[in-house]
Amino acid sequence: MDADVIVVGAGLAGLVATAELAAAGRRVVLLDQEPESSLGGQAFWSFGGLFLVDSPEQRRMGVRDSLDLAVQDWMGTAGFDRDEDHWPRRWAESYVRFAAGEKRQWLHGKGVRFFPVVGWAERGGYSATGHGNSVPRFHITWGTGPGLVEPFEREVRAAADRGLVELRFRHRVDELTVTGGVVDGDAPPPWVSQRGRVRSEHTWPPRCPGASIDYPRDVRRGQPSSRTVVGEFELRAQAVVVTSGGIGGNEDMVRRNWPERLGRPPKHMLSGVPEHVDGRMLAITESAGGAVINPDRMWHYTEGIENWDPIWPRHGIRVLPGPSSLWFDARGRRLPVPLFPGFDTLGTLEHIMSTGYDHTWFVLTQKIIEREFALSGSEQNPDLTGKDVRKVLERVKPGAPGPVAAFMEHGEDFAVERTLPALVDRMNAITGEPLVELADIEREVVARDREIDHPFTKDLQITAVRGARRYRGDRLIRVARPHKFLDPASGPLIAVRLHILTRKTLGGLHTDLDARVLRPDGSPLPGVYAAGEVAGFGGGGLHGYRALEGTFLGGCLFSGRAAGRAAARAVG
Repeated sequence: MDADVIVVGAGLAGLVATAELAAAGRRVVLLDQEPESSLGGQAFWSFGGLFLVDSPEQRRMGVRDSLDLAVQDWMGTAGFDRDEDHWPRRWAESYVRFAAGEKRQWLHGKGVRFFPVVGWAERGGYSATGHGNSVPRFHITWGTGPGLVEPFEREVRAAADRGLVELRFRHRVDELTVTGGVVDGDAPPPWVSQRGRVRSEHTWPPRCPGASIDYPRDVRRGQPSSRTVVGEFELRAQAVVVTSGGIGGNEDMVRRNWPERLGRPPKHMLSGVPEHVDGRMLAITESAGGAVINPDRMWHYTEGIENWDPIWPRHGIRVLPGPSSLWFDARGRRLPVPLFPGFDTLGTLEHIMSTGYDHTWFVLTQKIIEREFALSGSEQNPDLTGKDVRKVLERVKPGAPGPVAAFMEHGEDFAVERTLPALVDRMNAITGEPLVELADIEREVVARDREIDHPFTKDLQITAVRGARRYRGDRLIRVARPHKFLDPASGPLIAVRLHILTRKTLGGLHTDLDARVLRPDGSPLPGVYAAGEVAGFGGGGLHGYRALEGTFLGGCLFSGRAAGRAAARAVG
């Protein structure tokens, strides 16, 4: 055996699983097809949002939460309705208990801290038993994604120094072979064989005997890396943990799995993840006998903007909006209730796909963009990522945050004008088609402004904005005071073209609560485990059809921990 366990994929779930295995004294080979510069995977690029229930941060902000309320919100959002949802539902129940229990203490013990203001994502807008978070639960990691990756990377590197972990970057697995039966008495244990190819652009000398490795220029994190094959390898272990991520960077695979319920796939999509998020290990594990369930469940954002300084092809950034911007479709028609910014991601996606166009528009004011526009991603939030308190406090000053201001200046999706006619002209110039009529936009904006004159309104978006400002965190830093769009003091006026942005896989490898990959008949595939996005964050889809946000990183943590601990017990 080359190791006790092989872990395939060095993202957050892989790091957590490897750290757990090493803590149990198991020998691990950690493989990844990308260079060492990409250690931590997509978690590194993330905003670092985590779903927690009844946390000290919530209580300090006046939020009363409970396990019962969180379960109600999760199940109303997930909409589990399939026979194969047994394990996803069990994972969901376990994960919400984890989020309401030891999750924060476990992370706190590793040095993870949180920004004091809790965010309110996916607000829903339906009944109490429907989709959405009843209360704010989006906890931003102090240090964003890198701050969450760091303690697990540190543990893995320390284990490597002790000789328990071997890191092999630029190693792509091409085949997974399972030999032997379930361990039973004196019967021989199963072993797992990994076959693959070593690729060029190593950033460290490999410890793979006989491999012919090339050393061209370094590759920046997230950039496309060479696919030139320079050697082959074969590894054996008692178990393998698959933590290879989702399909968001594979546009062809996204289109093949696109569900009919969401309408036709968009003709044009931005990518929220690098190209190497390709879903390869789904088919490889399936060929070895594992089952993939719920491949049609996926999570794509509707507020994507083209990155003016891209790192990977079709690189898009998600706007994290407050609730005040008016949302119009490509023809200038306001989106229906309750499809307000930040309320129902997939409900909005389904509506957009019914319009015949792939893009929509936010129309807002300078006052709104200063308070309500955040950009997802560690690199778009240097103050939080750098743990710089002084720079964070500058967010309350007049003016848009620096990264947002950069997009306003350089981004091709932004229009900034003093008058509504000029704004509409600029919107049509951006798309290259006269799709938007001034009269349609003007009618909605003028009518909306009339509703601001008194404390009553029939416009449910205004009601939602006023309700949001009852929450201390929204009132302090997140939601602008209601004002008239056409008041010159609130300007200039701004329009932002929004694209569909690929992101998360909600289905995946079918697993039980020990993260064991299951065969199509429901029995465990000996020696094979899966965690993170490749397993639908647990069970093959613990989110069901929709997510509450802050749950993707948490799902990687929870399932990676479960897989690492279960594999450690099995090979002990």
